[in-house]
Amino acid sequence: MKRILAVAAILMAGQATGQTFDDFSGDAAARWDYVADRVMGGVSEGGAEIAGTGENAVLRLRGQVSTDNNGGFIQVRRRFAQSWPESAEGLSLTVKGNGQDYYVFLKTPDLSRVWYSYRATFTATDDWRTVQLPFAAFEPSHEAMPQSFAPTAVRSLAIVAYGADFEADVSVKRIEFY
Repeated sequence: MKRILAVAAILMAGQATGQTFDDFSGDAAARWDYVADRVMGGVSEGGAEIAGTGENAVLRLRGQVSTDNNGGFIQVRRRFAQSWPESAEGLSLTVKGNGQDYYVFLKTPDLSRVWYSYRATFTATDDWRTVQLPFAAFEPSHEAMPQSFAPTAVRSLAIVAYGADFEADVSVKRIEFY
């Protein structure tokens, strides 16, 4: 059911939302880190960059995801200390890509394994779209995890190309709370 909620998320270009988490302006490159499965022996390769400036700035993740050698991901993530708004019900991302499915991974400090996360999917089409992902649509990656999380406890967000052999190319213009 949660997967259906994520796939059926509202897709409306330019939809107004609430408080901004990141619009990739300023020193965004210092806030976001690229990570690939190579840290665990995988063979996926790629990179992330901040393209453009000011209101035209975007975060772009590109590369080749490979499931060879027990791999299967590339990601760009942001760790942070500040709490998200208690009233937030989900995330709104303005995205564009190559028609593939991508993930948002969220992490809280109470997760007992580094590879645990709460995950929701979205499809990045070749036109800019705003995708809404309700927090209720995020699923735990493993059964041993708590089945839900408090959005105020989230301390890491990642945009992830994951789980299959494919060419990744996704850009994010804005991430907001709604």
